[in-house]
Amino acid sequence: MTHTSGTGMTPFDEFYDLPDPRGYFRALGPWGYRTPHHAQEIFRRLVAARGGAATPVVDICCSYGINAALLNHEVTLDDLYARYTSPEIAALTTAELIEADRLHFAARRRPGAAPVTGLDVAAHAVSYACAVGLLDDGFAENLETAPPSAALRERTRDARLITLTGGASFLTGRTLDALLDAAREPVWVAAFVLRTASYGPIEDALAAHGLHTEKVTSRTFPQRRFTGDRERRYAVDAVTAAHEDPAGKESEGWFHAALYVSRSPADVKEFPLAALLPCA
Repeated sequence: MTHTSGTGMTPFDEFYDLPDPRGYFRALGPWGYRTPHHAQEIFRRLVAARGGAATPVVDICCSYGINAALLNHEVTLDDLYARYTSPEIAALTTAELIEADRLHFAARRRPGAAPVTGLDVAAHAVSYACAVGLLDDGFAENLETAPPSAALRERTRDARLITLTGGASFLTGRTLDALLDAAREPVWVAAFVLRTASYGPIEDALAAHGLHTEKVTSRTFPQRRFTGDRERRYAVDAVTAAHEDPAGKESEGWFHAALYVSRSPADVKEFPLAALLPCA
């Protein structure tokens, strides 16, 4: 699949809402999609700083519960690629895979796992993640077009960390505004955002809730390889237009993401960002 969307990126939409994640991993594997891998250790450190097992997490654009799997289980992203593209797993029905995955992840559950609520417009993906036990609760809602349901507002009242590893290009501040309106305490927000996209509208919404956003400038995070020269041209042009340097990153054939972490000024002072991040 090499056609591109209006943004200049190849759309993988048909794989985001299947009954189970096998098609998703088969589609993205050849392009080396890596963002959840980069996020795994960072999100674990942020959860620990927020209180460990007492830290309710809301994962935006949660898909099939990948971030929740990596946060709360002794698995890696490479493990998930290997599992969902294996011949043994390919032979199972979706119902059989759900049962196998329940056992697989339960056996690898980390002590003190943090409760994770997932939010995504992809209803099948959310349903799978809940059925397998990766998400404690999941909601197939689009907060860009409608207010959150009463059930979602209730689940996010105690949120202490909001995570995002994909989809920022499709969000404005509305989604974050709705979630923060429901939260009772100051929330940290950690987002991996493609350098081809602007985080400004979301950052403005966070600022309206008293959150200060820091951008990690010491490194960027490879997201996936380009599917062709059209994506490369689009990415290089978009990054250059944003006054960033594509040299050694997009110019070398990869989308790269930047990490943004938003917190209250008091938390920024108490928990310096550099101390929370693993060494590059």
